[in-house]
Amino acid sequence: MVSPQKDEVFREWSDSAPFWEKHGATIRTMFSEITTALIEEAGISPGQQVLDVAGGAGEPSLTIAERVGPGGSVMYTDLIPGMVNAAAAEARLRGITNINFRQCAADSLPFAENSFDAVVSRLGAMFFPDPLAALREMRRVTKSGGKLSAVVWYKSEFNPFSYEVTQIISRHLPSDSSPAHDAFRFAEPGKLADVFNQAGATEIRERLLQFDIAAPISPEEFWEMRSETSGTLRDKLRAASPETRQKVRQEVLAAISKYFPNNQMKFPGQMLILTGTA
Repeated sequence: MVSPQKDEVFREWSDSAPFWEKHGATIRTMFSEITTALIEEAGISPGQQVLDVAGGAGEPSLTIAERVGPGGSVMYTDLIPGMVNAAAAEARLRGITNINFRQCAADSLPFAENSFDAVVSRLGAMFFPDPLAALREMRRVTKSGGKLSAVVWYKSEFNPFSYEVTQIISRHLPSDSSPAHDAFRFAEPGKLADVFNQAGATEIRERLLQFDIAAPISPEEFWEMRSETSGTLRDKLRAASPETRQKVRQEVLAAISKYFPNNQMKFPGQMLILTGTA
């Protein structure tokens, strides 16, 4: 039986998929440093077979495919059909052929044990309905001695990319405490590491990555991206009056202006990268 939480996650991310595809180039740019750090932490090298779980609109799968080269391969997975289609379209556009695509849930991976040299998930673990079941599955399909790595947001107060918007939203629109919407579910150091441990990973390490969430977009383009790619925010804005929507937009643009030197986005950001050995 599919859990209500999994249904909710599926609905929200299905609705969001077209917007993640629309803003895919910007998202790829602003999180490129995370992808580089994830590749480094997972020890991904040419010739390897790598699994990306909850690969969204195509990253980090496509960058990893370039890293492993023609002698290696990437298996992209995501629960959401629209995300899978978007990722496959981007691969075709970029001429990347050493990658395959599967629609599946993180806690039910259709692969044999010991199939991959490394298994990664970038900004997906926070939204897994059953994180422990997902991590156990990810470990199961990782070769003995291979690496299992995941990136999650560090604490909200260190990430103005998030809090500058959410603080304004909370003043004008109703809050939502559903775990399906909690991007900071594993922001506390040690919390996801404990799940790695319960899943049977060893040699677990936790790295705090400090970087700039940067891309050549204006404040107005930032607001368009943030208000479209977040299902929770879309729903709240849709239900609000036109006057409230306009007020929120104006307050957000004023609050974030300091993060746009030369009219280009540059937020300080912090993420946690968890890595264990299968």
